[in-house]
Amino acid sequence: MAELLRYRGRIVTDADAAFLWDLIGRNPTASRRELSRLACQAWNWMQPNGSPRDMVCRGLMLALHRCGHIVLPAQQKVPPNPLAQRSKPLPLAMEDEPIRCALKELKPLSFRQVRRTEQERVFNGLIQAHHYLGYTQPVGEHLKYMVYSKDRLLACLAWSSAPRHLSPRDRFIGWSKQQRQRNLCFLAYNPRFLILPWVAVPHLASHILGRMARILPADWQRIYGHEVVYLETFVDAARYKGTCYRAANWIVLGDTTGRGKNDLTHKANRSIKQILGYPLCRDFRQRLGAVPLEAVPLGS
Repeated sequence: MAELLRYRGRIVTDADAAFLWDLIGRNPTASRRELSRLACQAWNWMQPNGSPRDMVCRGLMLALHRCGHIVLPAQQKVPPNPLAQRSKPLPLAMEDEPIRCALKELKPLSFRQVRRTEQERVFNGLIQAHHYLGYTQPVGEHLKYMVYSKDRLLACLAWSSAPRHLSPRDRFIGWSKQQRQRNLCFLAYNPRFLILPWVAVPHLASHILGRMARILPADWQRIYGHEVVYLETFVDAARYKGTCYRAANWIVLGDTTGRGKNDLTHKANRSIKQILGYPLCRDFRQRLGAVPLEAVPLGS
């Protein structure tokens, strides 16, 4: 089998292209979406939670189409891009009495996962109103938590898929490019952590991070069907020292380049941030490097 291209770390062969030619010929009225679902079923190309990887498959088929290896049917419609047209949530201001006490007076704390619940709008509005970065829709797999003491809201945290390239993190884990491409899904990134401005409780933030490290893996496994073995975040050192993360035993790994993921100039165009990581198990390196390095053809 001849290799035609690589897509997201996968080898795509002439046999895969021949299969897609045949699939298109046998389903002349099928849309690109329908064809991608049929291809996923034939290849058993599924996400860990059992859903087909049809969006990725459509991207792969489009890459083959643009290279002239297959001819896709005409695009029937262009769906709106919810990320490009997404409006910012309205800032939500909550009137509340100041909470100034010892941590033990608030325990036990409850952690509520609010993504795809009625409370998600409240979460988004609070982040937009009170976090210095405002609200940005998390990327890929993501969960959102609101932390309460009885019925009093204390904090909001978001977790999402991890950034693809972070040199200090990649050196710390010690994985290869192929291992990173295969196993990046086992990392979770903390893009937002907000202690509400009227809450002033010593050690609360580090306590929440410690609890989250025990709660998040089980929720991720239940919702997305795969484990999480490593957490990471950024801290803007010009604004914060990252004290709560350090107190919760997170490890400072180094700094970002300040160039962002779509950099074309190779010059810093944003603030440089500290990268912190938190392994969730002793053998995290073995788990993140356990998959063989050789690429596996899609149809195998």
